[in-house]
Amino acid sequence: MLDMILSQAVNGLVLGFLYVLIAIGLSIIFGLLGIVNFAHGAFFALGAYFALSLSRQFGWAAIWLAPVLTGLVGIVVEFVLIRRLYGKEPLLGLILTFALALLIEALLRLAYGGAPVPFSAPRFLSGFIEYGPILITRYRLFVLATTVTALIGLWAFLVYTPYGRILRAGSRDGEMVGLLGINLPRVLSGVFGLGCLLAGLAGMLAAPLWTVNPSMAAGAIMPAFVIVTIGGLGSYNGAIIAGLLVGLVTAMTIQFKPEASGAAMYVLMAIILLVRPRGLFGERWERFE
Repeated sequence: MLDMILSQAVNGLVLGFLYVLIAIGLSIIFGLLGIVNFAHGAFFALGAYFALSLSRQFGWAAIWLAPVLTGLVGIVVEFVLIRRLYGKEPLLGLILTFALALLIEALLRLAYGGAPVPFSAPRFLSGFIEYGPILITRYRLFVLATTVTALIGLWAFLVYTPYGRILRAGSRDGEMVGLLGINLPRVLSGVFGLGCLLAGLAGMLAAPLWTVNPSMAAGAIMPAFVIVTIGGLGSYNGAIIAGLLVGLVTAMTIQFKPEASGAAMYVLMAIILLVRPRGLFGERWERFE
């Protein structure tokens, strides 16, 4: 029993880190742009399909271009559509990004069809690794290592680079960043692209674990919103801890009570919000109150 629990806990961490990648991208976009991006899950699916196409055309090594392409699509979307919404009624952002999610899903169905598409991990990542009582697939271990590396890189970027400091300052007061002479529109485009890149990276990594299909966005966007809510608005540390909690709770519920697995993260969210209405690391943000 202990072996099974430990192995499932590791699988939960893998799932949790994938959720963290999606949720942090969503949190970055909301924190700086003030846009609730309902299309974020669609960029997750876009990353998976980009990885699928690149692997078919150029081999598995080329899939690392998938998140970059997803980020570039995000920059174009911000420049053409999202930029027109700044300073306007928040409901317009909800409607536009929801419509964008439907559009991306429709385009994916047109290009690839509606049937699920298999996408296997490369042969060198097949098989299992056994470490004491823990049994995990090589690919899941690869996903775990990649997500942790990406999160450490993102943290270093936000803390130690000038652009990262601008991003963190702008998430608190974008108007002040503009008054300091910084090209705020360029920063906003980069932020939206960065958020989409993280969603695309999560989609690329999840593709061999999940069934690749146009509606896979729904399986990503709701956990992302739950994690942002649990962790607290704009808190990157909160998003990481909340993502791991959601992953562990979901994995354990699948193991012991599969029929309740779909509701487990919502129950967790309700319990935490009863104790901490602003989330685990939530603060008071004047720009939203």
